[in-house]
Amino acid sequence: MKAVQLFGKEKIRVTDIEKPTYGKDELLLKIKAASICGTDVRMYKNGYQNVEADHPLTLGHEIAGIIEGVGAHVEQYQVGMRVAIAPNIGCGTCDQCVSGRTHLCEQYEAFGINLPGGFAEYMVIPAKAIRQGNVTLLAEDISLTEAALVEPFSCVLNGQEIAGVYPGDTVLIIGSGPIGIMHAMLAFSQGAYKVIMNDLHQERLEAAQKIVPDLITLSSDSLFENLMEETNSKGVDLCIVAAPAPQAQEASFEYMAMNGRLLFFGGLPKGKEVVSLNTNTLHYKQLRVFGCTRASLETYRTSLKLVGSGRVPLGDLITGTFLIDEFEQALSKAERAVGLKNVILFD
Repeated sequence: MKAVQLFGKEKIRVTDIEKPTYGKDELLLKIKAASICGTDVRMYKNGYQNVEADHPLTLGHEIAGIIEGVGAHVEQYQVGMRVAIAPNIGCGTCDQCVSGRTHLCEQYEAFGINLPGGFAEYMVIPAKAIRQGNVTLLAEDISLTEAALVEPFSCVLNGQEIAGVYPGDTVLIIGSGPIGIMHAMLAFSQGAYKVIMNDLHQERLEAAQKIVPDLITLSSDSLFENLMEETNSKGVDLCIVAAPAPQAQEASFEYMAMNGRLLFFGGLPKGKEVVSLNTNTLHYKQLRVFGCTRASLETYRTSLKLVGSGRVPLGDLITGTFLIDEFEQALSKAERAVGLKNVILFD
């Protein structure tokens, strides 16, 4: 079968490898759609631990497909079922896992990160992933292509559940990539009064507004003054920094209303992760600052319901579909931030 494998820093290619075999407690998944993520781009550009020429890794963690094989001891799934796969698998016994936060397990594994992923024609789902609930049946009202985008959306939902979005909120989102647009879609669906988006690139803001017409878009020129005008000099209730920019995190404190919340979504580049924050602003405005990472299985399944309802049209974010032999072209687009979500489709 064909698979996209990483062999080290900036070493990636489509290879022919053996179709995997599955055991009595496992499933064999025929991949139908797998979406390219910023994490895939970073792993390609920077390399990844323990991945080298002799130990390649099949990438891909935003996955949907059809069950092709069912182990003899697996009872709840059948051949032909359409499913989405949550990528993160915990140990199952630590305090985080037994609290339902398997995504925060210190020993966590993930498809496409340290287990063979979904940029391949077939993938084995191990017993521990089946037991933990990483395999979710798809309702008829969600396509396999949309389902491949549920993983990043579940991370967005996780962040907004942590920071809170309340009816009547004014929300500022810094960063107009796919994640920023998902944040805007979700914030509106949760009752936000006004959602403002900022980005350095005007063309990306225009693309975001086409997908979410109610967005207010602001360039970085005179951003503070324009925000004060939009909020009657109060500032925003929630600021979500969805861009890997230290300066955006630092500046975000200036934009906040009294008793506001900030969500730092995603990480910063290595060497730039330490930022300077005005703690007097934090103190006197009674601000709350949150971080988030990945998503729980509960959040993943909730995300599937939201997308299936049509209130969060993730399909609008897909700007390119490719066959597996065209992976390098798709990766190049993702690396250069051309378009939004690029999805690999399989027959």
